[in-house]
Amino acid sequence: MNGYQALANGIIEQAVKDYRDALRRLKKHPDDKAAMKEAMELEEFFHSSWYGVLTQVDPDYLIDRLRKETVK
Repeated sequence: MNGYQALANGIIEQAVKDYRDALRRLKKHPDDKAAMKEAMELEEFFHSSWYGVLTQVDPDYLIDRLRKETVK
């Protein structure tokens, strides 16, 4: 893996970690406006052209999988 690919993977991994965290906070505190804002911003990122440059993973698949994982 080259340096650029490692950087791209790191960006996606951090976004996934942050999204999981926001979803978990929302599960515990559904009225947490900061968590809701963060989750929405990350969903926007997952649907952005920048995300498409970084990875070929379908953003809807990723979001759905992370939501299902958090519900458990």
